[in-house]
Amino acid sequence: MVDSGRALARRLRSLRDRQWPDTRVTQPQLARALDVSVPLISSWESPNAPKVPPVNRLEAYATLFCTIRSLRDGSLAPLPDDELDPDELRTREDLRQELLALRAAALGQVVSDPETVRNPWDFGDDKPVTLVCARLPQELLDRMPYVKPHDPDYIELYTYADLDALFELHGHIRAFNPSSEVRRHTPNELVPDDLTTHLVLLGGVDWNDLTADVIHHLGLPVRQINDWDGSAGPYFEAGSERHHPRLRDDGVLLEDVALFYRGPNPLNRKRTLTICNGMYGRGTLGAVRTLTDSRFRDRNAAYVNDRFGDSESFAILTRVSILNGLVMTPDWTQEESRLHEWPGHP
Repeated sequence: MVDSGRALARRLRSLRDRQWPDTRVTQPQLARALDVSVPLISSWESPNAPKVPPVNRLEAYATLFCTIRSLRDGSLAPLPDDELDPDELRTREDLRQELLALRAAALGQVVSDPETVRNPWDFGDDKPVTLVCARLPQELLDRMPYVKPHDPDYIELYTYADLDALFELHGHIRAFNPSSEVRRHTPNELVPDDLTTHLVLLGGVDWNDLTADVIHHLGLPVRQINDWDGSAGPYFEAGSERHHPRLRDDGVLLEDVALFYRGPNPLNRKRTLTICNGMYGRGTLGAVRTLTDSRFRDRNAAYVNDRFGDSESFAILTRVSILNGLVMTPDWTQEESRLHEWPGHP
């Protein structure tokens, strides 16, 4: 594995020396940007006995070297995600994949063919994408500022439910599909042409009527039961099993249950339909983050490919843990995170 380690070291050195024409990044500049020592940078680039950087450092390399705009006034610093344009985001992802593959080879790990881990949010056809998110009920909007169109400070996005999931996903779909038009609508704003694009439904069946209609139409072996007034509360039903969210006695959410579904769009089978749907909003966000979170998206995408192969459609009912109010991204490679899968195992 020595030669593989040297290949990674040479690539890291080339990023400093030759990534940008007529521009060279010094080891001290890079060390300050990564908040590490110069000797550590040298050890990663050593031609004889290179050390292998951890994953988070290689991901930082990809962010730094995806754009020359990281170098400003003689200082190297990463740009925030929302300041990177689609081409820079694509370059970052390509660099990240390349560096992690070199790292895996250096450690003697098996590397999947890059095609097998293409992210499901990369539709690959430059066609329009429509995200459908429920509108908050009027009784909630009545208690909120800036949601009345005649208000000078009106903010349309405040009227959307699952806004964090929408915000998270919109940016990633734009990054993976830079030539696609990506629209967002509430169900009552849709026109027929919207329904025949790549269609993404966010949120549960209680507020998003389109999600309820589509799940019923598809005949999925998973049902969302909104028994909010029942003794055990709402749940997902898969076969004979019921999967409930878990709350503390004081009502704090500890664990949600969420559905991720992907299949052909029944209204245009040349396009896709995706459903990300939790019992609560944080479950919906967790379902979205399975394939957007940079720490988990590749392994989850690889799991989907290996598990479902050429299946036309699939669904995963997943646990979404909430720690101190924060949504933890499900890791589908861990059996305990998956509550139900469809198609089932042979």
